[in-house]
Amino acid sequence: MSENNEQQVQNTGDILQVRRDKLSALQQQGCDPFEVTTFDRNALAEEITGNFEQWENKTAVIAGRIMSKRGKGKVAFIDVHDRSGKIQIFAKIDDLGEDVYKALLKWDIGDIIGVEGFVFKTRVGEISIHATKVTLLSKSLLPLPEKYHGLKDTDLRYRQRYVDLIMNPDVKNTFISRSKIIRTIREELDNRGYIEVETPVLNTIPGGAAARPFITHHNTLDMDLYLRIAPELYLKRLIVGGMEKVYEIGRLFRNEGMDVKHNPEFTTIELYEAYTDYNGMMDLTEKLINKSCIAVNGTDQIQYQGEDIDLSLPFKRLSMMDAVKEYTGIDFSEFIGDTEKAKEVARELNLEVKATDTWGNILNTAFEEKVEENLVQPTFIYDYPVEVSPLTKRKKGVPEIVERFELFATRRELANAYSELNDPIDQRRRFEHQLMLRDSGDDEAQMLDEDFLTSLEYGMAPTGGMGMGIDRLAMLLTDSASIRDVIIFPTMKPLPNEKA
Repeated sequence: MSENNEQQVQNTGDILQVRRDKLSALQQQGCDPFEVTTFDRNALAEEITGNFEQWENKTAVIAGRIMSKRGKGKVAFIDVHDRSGKIQIFAKIDDLGEDVYKALLKWDIGDIIGVEGFVFKTRVGEISIHATKVTLLSKSLLPLPEKYHGLKDTDLRYRQRYVDLIMNPDVKNTFISRSKIIRTIREELDNRGYIEVETPVLNTIPGGAAARPFITHHNTLDMDLYLRIAPELYLKRLIVGGMEKVYEIGRLFRNEGMDVKHNPEFTTIELYEAYTDYNGMMDLTEKLINKSCIAVNGTDQIQYQGEDIDLSLPFKRLSMMDAVKEYTGIDFSEFIGDTEKAKEVARELNLEVKATDTWGNILNTAFEEKVEENLVQPTFIYDYPVEVSPLTKRKKGVPEIVERFELFATRRELANAYSELNDPIDQRRRFEHQLMLRDSGDDEAQMLDEDFLTSLEYGMAPTGGMGMGIDRLAMLLTDSASIRDVIIFPTMKPLPNEKA
């Protein structure tokens, strides 16, 4: 059946049955494609098209999916896609034999085939494989989207990522780039003597971040558990244990809103290094991002959604108070700790303030509302108020401030880092303050982790720690507008007919 005839059948709604009928006919002939178990290739499409001189007139054996067919009579041209790209197949009845050639013409767009033949260039100069043998390796029972329009529906692309990958080559390149980012980060940290570890995903206490957790139930233990919102408290226990340099790349889960920057499950890297502080973490963070950018793009000068972004070293560094002063004219350093004055300023700036908010909360709100939207180029914002940083070491001589930074670029946070709090007495007080906030209705405030406090009482070396969202970094380095574009299977609400 030709493509045009198949389109006509598709219009009548019978195409699914036609493809199944083709499969049944093959099976009755003893040619069931689903019984094929292996196929030995000696090349990928890109290897041939990128190295024609080495392959010219040599035998190539490739396999991939039929994406288009052209021609009629005794000659046909078929575009086959494998994981590396596309290559054209030239099929001729005189070379394949009449029976095989006619069978080939009946194969459908979407079918997976193996091809053996010699490499040559057509009269118009296209590198191709002149087929001497073809094999049907798998039958496609569903039609692919119409080739000129492709798969454009965003919701459907995320739900059926497998079709998205087939139809949109750039999507596959995005996930290849994501893999390069993770590999580059691992290589850099491994070369610096870091140890990669794994910590529990099921937690009895959802610690290490201010976030609403997912709750599940363990039947054997008859107890509720939380999907982790951060691995921080476990990784710090390893610093206490003397591992000194540790990191983990893995999934976190937060039962919160969804938008172009947030998905309920997401990937981060968290790392901790003894005997350094947040300044050391700044140096390491910008190095990891710069190297990842070059690995993916070949340069540290990129574009994100139409804006030029400079990821060369070093990144800009600005204290939170200086940043707020720059964009609002208000100098919070002139009334550090004065909550009443801060509330007056909040009214001037039209900021929403809760009854429990103090000077530090208001400073942070002023930054989020008035500054963050201006941070396009990579910028470290450092020295945060203690109220919003319960796990961070205080700045010497300024107890209202902690040694913390967040890295911003393209108006969003990419990384968060501390000089880690290692004073168990101070840490207990801050946990107790978090419990007060929980009692006041803040279900994102942290719980008190007694075992973590016990570990600190054994003594933790001065430590720097950093967490960075892999998904947001991948968005930046691949020019992706939505976090769902860089998560291969993003969280989706089932369609009505998909519910149990």
